[in-house]
Amino acid sequence: MSVFATMESAVRSYSRAWPTVFTTARGAELRDVNGRTYLDFFAGAGALNYGHSPPELKSALLEYLSGDGVIHGLDMHTAAKGAFLERLRDLVLAPRGLEHRVQFPGPGGTNAVEAALKLARKVTGRQTVGYFERGFHGMTLGALAVTSNPAKRAGAGVPLSHTVPMPFDDPADDTERAVTRLVRALETAAADSPLAAVVVETVQGEGGVNPARPAWLQILASWARAHGTLVVADEIQMGCGRTGPFFSFEASGIVPDIICLSKSVSGYGMPMALTLMRPEHDVWSPGEHNGTFRGYNPAFVTATRALEVFWADGALQARTAVLGEQVRRSLTETARRHGLAAPRGRGLAWGLPLDRPGAAREVCDAAYRAGLLLETAGLEEEVVKLLPPLTVTDGQLERGLAILNEAVAEVRVSTA
Repeated sequence: MSVFATMESAVRSYSRAWPTVFTTARGAELRDVNGRTYLDFFAGAGALNYGHSPPELKSALLEYLSGDGVIHGLDMHTAAKGAFLERLRDLVLAPRGLEHRVQFPGPGGTNAVEAALKLARKVTGRQTVGYFERGFHGMTLGALAVTSNPAKRAGAGVPLSHTVPMPFDDPADDTERAVTRLVRALETAAADSPLAAVVVETVQGEGGVNPARPAWLQILASWARAHGTLVVADEIQMGCGRTGPFFSFEASGIVPDIICLSKSVSGYGMPMALTLMRPEHDVWSPGEHNGTFRGYNPAFVTATRALEVFWADGALQARTAVLGEQVRRSLTETARRHGLAAPRGRGLAWGLPLDRPGAAREVCDAAYRAGLLLETAGLEEEVVKLLPPLTVTDGQLERGLAILNEAVAEVRVSTA
């Protein structure tokens, strides 16, 4: 462990919560140097929706590498990229009536958001972008400017301008009141400066696992369309089936102008991001937005195979719905037993709100000691976030939920 403490920057975070050295991983399990196995309900912050080292994807990758397939391709045409685009069109976009063009902006989700912001401003000729309270979109300056968390924003060290905060859907309000607050904020912002875009997570992840109601999203999309404002859907953590459907916005019936994807799109935890835009918004000049690592062909290979294995039919989506209901029932009982607020979530993305700042950190620490990896969410680490792989087995899910319940009970007893 000493090499990490002496050589790695103090900025590291997850390693502080899980102070061990991991060596191997498969499915929903990680193993460390001591031979201990941990259940992983963190899943790479949503980058491992299909678990660690899915065998079908691994075999496709090994075959590609052993055949000297192109690794680095910038934006050149390659066979791997072509195969991915065909599967994305045939298995994801066309069945959903989407005709969006595909841009490869760089390796990470923040790259997808940066491209979306630049494109929205270029399309509309406007500068101001609306973002939502508790939303998170990345750590580079453009993406950080549409991220709500004050501590994260302060890290920029410079003013984050040309953006304006908006109220997110609040389940404590009835739908009419939440919509009224939204429209009032949009109208006020647009009166000062017409909005180029609004950037929204239909289910917020880092902000505490907060799903927006379909009616709220529909009003947002309707207002944006009437005012020439583009809707940018950030699907980076909640896309690729995390909430059930491939895109989390599908449940609302809206069709975003621009869609940001990353994390699980490669299917294997490898760096890959996409910015999808309606054809009429594809106004880039050649090379106007680029990057050295926007064409990582091994990720194209595993992404293609992931679409073929998991999205050729509706089996994964159906199973995610069943498992999600199991999680909801379990967390609801845990909340009832301990006098906590109801859990929030959809599919296999769930948050359990606790009743004081820092309590989620204590629960996650207790879960780690018992062999379960969980992440906190919310501005004050007050929400326990569950992101088990969509391929988790029934037994693993039951065991993980039992550990969580015991961890909550341990923390509640210790602070009573």
